[in-house]
Amino acid sequence: MLLLAVMTLVAFVNVVTRYLIRFSLAFTEELVVSLFVWLTLLGTAVAFREGSHLAFTFLVDRSPRPVRRLSVWLSAALGIALFGLLIYFGLGQIGMERRLGTTSEALAIPQWWYTAGIPVFGLVVIVRIIQAAVGTDRRARG
Repeated sequence: MLLLAVMTLVAFVNVVTRYLIRFSLAFTEELVVSLFVWLTLLGTAVAFREGSHLAFTFLVDRSPRPVRRLSVWLSAALGIALFGLLIYFGLGQIGMERRLGTTSEALAIPQWWYTAGIPVFGLVVIVRIIQAAVGTDRRARG
């Protein structure tokens, strides 16, 4: 929630300054775009925790209990693989940005500071996927 509030405030400041002085503050756009990536990953983690991610369960709900349990763990394994790859490539991107000394355009801070959110929050998503799978498996057993 705090991240969304910061993004809203920064975007609002940009709109006000653009209206008053007719120039955009470039750093605000940089911050909002980078924080939006972080917010998306955090929202994904919350969706897995709450069980509110998009799911197609028509066939799974009508399957025998062993198939339902297998489906839960197969789905979790695929999700973990997806976010594991995101973490892997995110770490590779961080390494490349550090080797090249890439800085952000507006604030001239190391670009990897923004990119670091991808593997960190990707790991949070994996933890939430595992928690959701364990909870769903317990309900399917009992």
